[in-house]
Amino acid sequence: MGYASQAGRARTSSKNPQAHAICDKCGFRYNHVDLAWQFDWGGASLINKRILVCQPCNDIPQNQLRAIVLPADPIPVMNPRTEPYAADETDYTVTSLNATTDPTTGLQVTNPTFLVDENGNNVTSQPIGPPVGLTQAAIMPLQNTVTYGVTLPVVSMTANGGTIITVTCSASTGLNTNDQISVQGTTKGAATDGFYSVTVNTATQFTYTVAQNVASGSILGSTTLVKTAIVGVPYNYSQIPQTGPLA
Repeated sequence: MGYASQAGRARTSSKNPQAHAICDKCGFRYNHVDLAWQFDWGGASLINKRILVCQPCNDIPQNQLRAIVLPADPIPVMNPRTEPYAADETDYTVTSLNATTDPTTGLQVTNPTFLVDENGNNVTSQPIGPPVGLTQAAIMPLQNTVTYGVTLPVVSMTANGGTIITVTCSASTGLNTNDQISVQGTTKGAATDGFYSVTVNTATQFTYTVAQNVASGSILGSTTLVKTAIVGVPYNYSQIPQTGPLA
């Protein structure tokens, strides 16, 4: 009759006897000295799970159970000078009233919009003077049913010694205040040439404002040409934003 050993994986010796024990995980028999306590992470330290296991069953402590220990905060700086983020992010575009819809484009626009600096001064006050880079060749000839680039029958153009130029025509101009004109070929050149918004005095007379004082007298030359024009202006502006004379 055969005999099956009951020692399992334990060593049995009559000269050096050692106690046997059962692994708490796998249930195999080992020598008690070969079993070890199972440890695992619990918070910031390892804790004894109070189970004796063999070497194959002894798991490496799971780091996901380990608490994250943050280092101590650094000592704060005395009298710090931090970036003024709130002031840096301040938008000096001041708006009032509710947004409206532009009847032509259908786009929503803020009405009105004012640009001011940190001192409350208007950044985009209405400038005057000839805008840079526009020529009569750039006049839009037609918008819907309104024709532009129409030559006006000018009979006189007079400077008042300041910035006002008075234009008189031989027939009704059909212009309204804040309509626009293109002026070319005056005797004062760039000082009075350019694109301007007009102020209508009568059916045949209007004025426009230039950027610098012009000596009083006639500025009408033999090649002077005044035409009706249309130049895009920012929303809520009544006149063409233009650059003044360079300092």
